[in-house]
Amino acid sequence: MPVTIGALKESAPQETRVSVTPETADKFAKEGARVTLERGAGERASFPDALYKSVIWADSAAAVLGAADVVLTVQPLTVEQIGQLKSGALVIGFMQPHARAAEVRALKARGLTSFAMELVPRISRAQSMDALSSQAAIAGYKAVLIAASQLQKFLPMLTTAAGTVRPAQLLVIGAGVAGLQAIATARRLGAVVEAYDVRSATREQVKSLGAKFVETGVSAEAAGGYARELTAEEKAQQQAALDARIAVADAVVTTAAVPGRPAPKIISRAAVERMRPGSVVVDIAAEQGGNCELTRAGEVLEHQGVKIVGPVNLAAELAYNASEMYARNLFNFLKPAISKGELAIDWNDEVFAQSCLTRDGVIKHEPTAKALGD
Repeated sequence: MPVTIGALKESAPQETRVSVTPETADKFAKEGARVTLERGAGERASFPDALYKSVIWADSAAAVLGAADVVLTVQPLTVEQIGQLKSGALVIGFMQPHARAAEVRALKARGLTSFAMELVPRISRAQSMDALSSQAAIAGYKAVLIAASQLQKFLPMLTTAAGTVRPAQLLVIGAGVAGLQAIATARRLGAVVEAYDVRSATREQVKSLGAKFVETGVSAEAAGGYARELTAEEKAQQQAALDARIAVADAVVTTAAVPGRPAPKIISRAAVERMRPGSVVVDIAAEQGGNCELTRAGEVLEHQGVKIVGPVNLAAELAYNASEMYARNLFNFLKPAISKGELAIDWNDEVFAQSCLTRDGVIKHEPTAKALGD
């Protein structure tokens, strides 16, 4: 019998993305799967129901959850929604296991299989499934636009009859996917850009985008393309070197994160107080506690004339493209498990094995199991 793939209208506050677009619904149908969506699922991402040609519509989230063999989500399902899933269902999406203990326990208690898109291994074969990267690119782009809108200066140099306006100085902290996109966007807009990352390997990437790499003498290479958490001594050394660059920046965009852990504090109150009045800090890591000591998630605050912006869920602010990219990540993840319309997961495949969060009443992701005492 064909596998039924379901998706909901996301219920989390400020979430506008959708996990199945008209494009991926058609692709699933061509693979022989059935697709059922809650009515209006894509409307907030500018995908009205009329654009979906290969979908069976359901009038409620409960109807989708009760019918789907595989549920694709953006935000984690609630405990109540997990209770409405059919027996043996699979759930695939962002699971936020480090912050959603009740939801993980609910999946375990029901013996359901779940895959966390944030756990997809960063290997060449899985690049097309890397949802963290696709959504981070959007966040980096949007962060620079926020900085430009909050700054009381032009980003580019302008030569006018009233004289020459010097370009703004913009510093990007963290040169992962979000940081690199922020650098590229700021350069397109004409800013003079500096960037820093604890991973020295990013130096050439930063330079290739036309930015200057800030040297601090600290490196924190780690497996999987991520950065490890710094020691106290390394943090102090990094802070001293960065404070000097922060002080002269018109805008700072911070993107540093350690998966599953609070964001490292990189910009101190003292560093903010050295910045010129009218300067701006945009902290992409606000939801993980922020890279700036003064950041408050979801707020714009001012400290001694410096604005600190703590945006949340930036990808949802470009919901159309974010949904396109995320839905393709999900399709590319699930496609190898669909054969002639039927679901068959190869548990010897490292992508499925490493991204599995729960299965058969067991929390398979060891850090999550340890955190929950399992």
